[in-house]
Amino acid sequence: MNKNILYGFFNGTASHDEEVQVREWMETSAENRRTFLKERRLFDAILLNVREEMPGRQRTARAGTFLKRVAGAAAVAAIAVALSYTYFLQRERAGDSALQTVSVPAGQRVNITLPDGTNVWLNARSNLSYPASFGRDKRMMTLNGEAYFEVAVDRDRPFVVQTAQGSVEVLGTSFNVDAYASESHFETTLMNGSLHVRLNGGADDGILLKPDTKATLKDGKLLVEAVNDYTRYRWREGLICFVNAPFVEIMHDFEKYYGVSVRVKNAKAKNLSFTGKFRYTDGIDYALRVLQKNIRFSYRRDDETQIIYIE
Repeated sequence: MNKNILYGFFNGTASHDEEVQVREWMETSAENRRTFLKERRLFDAILLNVREEMPGRQRTARAGTFLKRVAGAAAVAAIAVALSYTYFLQRERAGDSALQTVSVPAGQRVNITLPDGTNVWLNARSNLSYPASFGRDKRMMTLNGEAYFEVAVDRDRPFVVQTAQGSVEVLGTSFNVDAYASESHFETTLMNGSLHVRLNGGADDGILLKPDTKATLKDGKLLVEAVNDYTRYRWREGLICFVNAPFVEIMHDFEKYYGVSVRVKNAKAKNLSFTGKFRYTDGIDYALRVLQKNIRFSYRRDDETQIIYIE
């Protein structure tokens, strides 16, 4: 696979044809998928692998790191990534255990590997805190935002994700958690394995999810629904996808991913639904201009307050 195309895919700048090419190549064999994951981890590890600093200090990736670690054609793509794709790794002390917090800025996502080998994708404006080494009893971490986990199997140490609304516990599985602390929304979707979901302070023992189902918090209770379409979880590919979604729901996703507030005053727009996708790197202004082709509305942006008004 051409490294320029592959790194463009990671950065969300690949064309549609290139995206199809990468996905078809990845699905051709298990070896190709392993190569894909290896390159993706290298792509993100380069950003994290900077000079070690004192606990409590913040580390940030620099473009120069890419030049030293990525050679040939891939280096060209990596420089562009370094300029636009920066996230932070913080370390702090918690008793005798060092906590690491990975924070992803608006409009980006990142792939990391936890100490136990678990693969994690973090969505925009998300934070994940976890110890440098897990304890003997449980693998505990705290999530604020959205993440996709491919959990390494360890039957002696359950894997627990704690959020502001509830917790998710597994042994080895693949699942998505959407739980931003700034919102009351809490949703956990199970792709493979089994999943135990419990609300914080709940009087019962929670619920056990089966594959292709999700648990959503509504009116203080967890409701289980079937999942037939995984399109929206393509955010791991740098895409914001929606299928027959209300305009207001799409604007809510833009708020979440781009760190802005959207005030919809256009009554007609509120009643319409759309199907489509945008790359994170397209930016919210481009996405709004595309939506304007389907419905008449104007918008203005207050850069000082980061509020967008749909009129």
